[in-house]
This record gives sequence, C-alpha cells and structure tokens, in this order.
Amino acid sequence: MGDYYSEERHGPHEYFELGDFELESGITLPGARIGYKTHGKLNRAKDNAILFPHMWSGTPKAMEIFIGRNRPLDPDRYFIVLPGQFANGFSSSPSNTPPPFNGGAFPNVSIGDDVRAQHRLVTEEYGIERLELVLGWSMGAEQTYEWAVRYPNMVKRALPFAGTAKTTPHDYIFVRSHEDSLKSDPAWNGGFYRDQSEVHVGLRRHAQIWSVMGLCPEFYSAEAWRGAGFTSLEDFLRRFWEGYFAPMDPNNLIWMGWKWRHGDVSRHTGGDLAAALSRITARTYVVPFSRDMFFPPADCEAEQKLIPNSEFRVVDSLWAHFAMFCMTDSDREQIDACIADLLKDEVA
Repeated sequence: MGDYYSEERHGPHEYFELGDFELESGITLPGARIGYKTHGKLNRAKDNAILFPHMWSGTPKAMEIFIGRNRPLDPDRYFIVLPGQFANGFSSSPSNTPPPFNGGAFPNVSIGDDVRAQHRLVTEEYGIERLELVLGWSMGAEQTYEWAVRYPNMVKRALPFAGTAKTTPHDYIFVRSHEDSLKSDPAWNGGFYRDQSEVHVGLRRHAQIWSVMGLCPEFYSAEAWRGAGFTSLEDFLRRFWEGYFAPMDPNNLIWMGWKWRHGDVSRHTGGDLAAALSRITARTYVVPFSRDMFFPPADCEAEQKLIPNSEFRVVDSLWAHFAMFCMTDSDREQIDACIADLLKDEVA
C-alpha cells in the first residue's frame, strides 16, 4: 500500500497549500493541501479553463484518459485542471496527514470542502473567474453539481456523468455497506486501520460487493469481461476487482465514502432540492449510464428536470457505472460526443 500513492505510479502532481483549512463541520484541518494536475496552458484572457474532478477511489490520473489532441478535451485549446479530492492519498488524507489525526481519526470532510478548496486553487493560484466547463463522473459528478450550485456565476457549462446532486437512499445504503465491508477486517480497531500490513479480508469483501453493484447482470450473462482480455469469471474477479482495490489504503476509501453518501446540494437551500438546482445557470448535460445501479437513469433524469437550460442524455454500455473507464470504443465515443456537443453549445 505504501507504494500505491506515489508519483512513480500516478505521475507528477502540483500542490496547492491551503494552510489551516476550516471544514464545513467546524473542525480545522491543519496544513491542508490539495494535489492536482494540469494539461494545456491558460490563455491571457483566462477563459479557456476546464475543471475535471475525479471519482471515489481515484486520483487525477484516472481522468487523463479523456485528454488528448484532437479530442474534445484538447490541451492545445483548453487549460484543464484535474484537482484531487481530500482523502485520495495525494491531497490531505488519512494516509498522509500528520498528528493529531494520523493514527487517530481523520476528520470527516464533505463534497463542499473539496469544492471550496478547488475554488481557492483556481481563483488564487490562477486568477480564473469563470470556468468554461466543470465535469466529473460519480463523485466527480457530485462535485460538479456542488460547483454549479455554490458558484453559479463561475460555471459556464456543467456535465455530471453518472452521479446525482443528492445521494439517494438506495445509494446511501450501498456506500455504507461497502464501508462496513472494509471495517469487517480484523485490522480495523473500531475507528481506524492502524496496522495495514495484513489488510486482506476487508478489501476482498469490499471488492466482492463492487463486483455485484458496479456492473450489471447483463454484463456477466454476456461474459463481456472477455472483451477486456480476461479468460474466465474468476480471472476477472481477481485481476479486475481485487487487483484494483487491493493496493489502496482502506482508511482513504472509508473517508471518501463518507463524503459520497452525504453528498447533497440541497443543504444550501434548507433541504429543498428543487430550489438548489434552480440556482444553476450553467448550460448542463445530465448524462447517466444505461445500466448503472448506483445512479440509475431515472434518478438522474428526475434531477435534470429541475435544472434550467439542461438536457438529458444516456450513454449505453454493458459496463454500467464503469463505462467511464472506457473499456470499449463505444463507451469512449459516446462520452467524447457528450463533451464535444456541450462545448459547442452557445452559452449566454
């Protein structure tokens, strides 16, 4: 695990120092910082910036698969900022924060805390006053909604993929179950993993839960894992699911999970989700994935109907929630088309 959160594995980061950062909970996170990456150059007018926060369990590296010349997110045209969220292993996290939190209880951080930190990054470090596009997948979509509601005048376009503005009860239960699977490991002491040298049981159970909910029954019936180079179902479960999660720090996953299940933009409007989403002035595409069991299209469409100047699209994929990993050419092409079409849209 110690080698997983390394720049040798994830590429070089830049770091923005936040100092003693007061969280929405009222607790201060001392010496806070966020790790981030950038692609392209900010132009003199500072009007070519795109913000692309990452998903739960990820790092900025995960979003780099969408950036490339002659693609919608072209670094020759745009300045693309990939911010790391708190608890991702590079930004301030349970795995890297010194006492009093490391070895004890890292404070709960919120989606709002991530977005306030990102706001300071783009305004203080780069002097950006308006973002051409904010987009993200899953927890990145939660951050996208938070940006569009909290800072409506800064977000010109918004593209939440496979995520909701308010965590639904079904999604809340799922996230809590995968947190509990991690806490079922004997190494969990009731509040923190102290000795992570033998963390196997919890991470394996956690991977099993994701193998069920992260995809869909049709994926397994069609043996779609064969198209990704796996030779058997067991090979897929071991090398894809367990292989993905095994090197990660379970504390980081648990604390990111807490943020996920408490995501809710309606806290800005006294619990009124319609009022919160009506604040959005960005041209918005709401794009779920067709067989996603975390964020079903119907849940996403219900929110889209509350957003002015918005459009609903669906990416069709057997990879369900994991279509964003672009495991097939069709997934990548559909996602790129959504980004390209939104960037072509005229925004007042």
